[in-house]
Amino acid sequence: MDISAGIQASLAGRYASALFDLASEAGTVSAVESDLETLAQALAESPELKAVTTNPQLSRGEQGAAMAAVGAEIGLSDLTKSFLGVLAANRRLDALSDMIRAFQAIAAAQRGEVTANVSSAHALNDDQLAALKDKLTARQGRTVKINSSVDPDLLGGLVVTIGSQRIDGSIRTRLNSLANAMKG
Repeated sequence: MDISAGIQASLAGRYASALFDLASEAGTVSAVESDLETLAQALAESPELKAVTTNPQLSRGEQGAAMAAVGAEIGLSDLTKSFLGVLAANRRLDALSDMIRAFQAIAAAQRGEVTANVSSAHALNDDQLAALKDKLTARQGRTVKINSSVDPDLLGGLVVTIGSQRIDGSIRTRLNSLANAMKG
């Protein structure tokens, strides 16, 4: 498996890489990835849960017990619950969001996927997303997963970011370019 040095060099990347290796050995990569997506959503929706992961006043035991309860409540796999226990014991829960992103990047790289972040002025419908996915997959030569967001400041068009590549087809950028050209 080829993981970029940047992911492995970070603390979150090392933990995510270790979790990925354990999940690979157990044949549960997709289950763990699903667990982590559920956990990321829970962290985003619950300020209380986020506070549990970042509060230095909570003891390791208290954090571990809280994460075990959360894991049981949202139905996480045993491996994911054990991982959360290790994070609590090592006082690393504050980096959980970074670890989730790193795990997703490792899993996507293993599957030969690449993620495209697409910003548009208006929400794209399913047909538009499917057509865009097909074109990006043909261009990249790999399966493309799309994360779509709406940015009304674009006025129209799209901004697609894949890794370090950026394709800016927004009306805002075109108008700015035209304004700069007219200034001389």
